[in-house]
Amino acid sequence: MENKKDKLMNITPGQVSELIRGRRSLYPAMYSDKTIAREIIEEILENANWAPTHKMTEPWRFMVFTGEGLKKLAHFQSELYRELSLKEGTYEEKQYHKLKEKPLMCSHIIAIGMHRDPQQRIPEMEEIAATACAVQNMYLTAVAHGIGCYWGTGGITYRKEAKPFFNLGEHDKLLGFFHLGVPVNEEWPRGRRQPVSEKVAWVE
Repeated sequence: MENKKDKLMNITPGQVSELIRGRRSLYPAMYSDKTIAREIIEEILENANWAPTHKMTEPWRFMVFTGEGLKKLAHFQSELYRELSLKEGTYEEKQYHKLKEKPLMCSHIIAIGMHRDPQQRIPEMEEIAATACAVQNMYLTAVAHGIGCYWGTGGITYRKEAKPFFNLGEHDKLLGFFHLGVPVNEEWPRGRRQPVSEKVAWVE
């Protein structure tokens, strides 16, 4: 009799574990000037779309920046930061230039949005969690292709003034930016984790 699992999956538990444990955050300073193929970005987005979602609300929303689009993102976020921080007396020239220059070090940047339907009685935290699961799918797909990536939430991420630029409404949230690039170094960084036994309680 055929094993039912064999019909559903062609990958082994060991392969899944290897992929998950091999996931890393690689920052733009570690990217080359190569451009990621569009079909890989589309696969990353398609896999994000298969994240778990309560009541099938599929709250994740993405905006992809590449080529000239990266310049538009860089200009928008650096100028919005300057405008708001000058009013608040928190402006830092270093941060302004970081927001203006870092996007240009990437092949692609995907803005991560969470769409919130106020008519749905689903706790907001569950919609945020679903979007985070979608980002984890993006991470794993990128790693499987040898693509460097990381999820950053600095700069203008939590500014309500930024939302219209990313086609997000009043009840939506901007949850950061997924940076992608081809690593300049073929050597993958080593991972670091404390033992899982320190974070688990068993009730038997």
